[in-house]
Amino acid sequence: MIQLTRLNGKPFSLNALYIEVIESFPDTTITLTNGHKYVVKEPEQEVCMRIASFYRDINVLSLRKGSEVLEDE
Repeated sequence: MIQLTRLNGKPFSLNALYIEVIESFPDTTITLTNGHKYVVKEPEQEVCMRIASFYRDINVLSLRKGSEVLEDE
């Protein structure tokens, strides 16, 4: 789950696994796979960073928190 803030200032948690689309027009709008939409205060880039962090925490991404990508030698 990621923590976000509605436009009225109330915080809520959203399961990032169900996010399909994130758009900014100019408010950040998140559309879930079931069609529900949420408008949040956080900018699109911040939401994307929180999603990536959430995926790392639950080991969906191959990188673990604090690890570095090794470059080909």
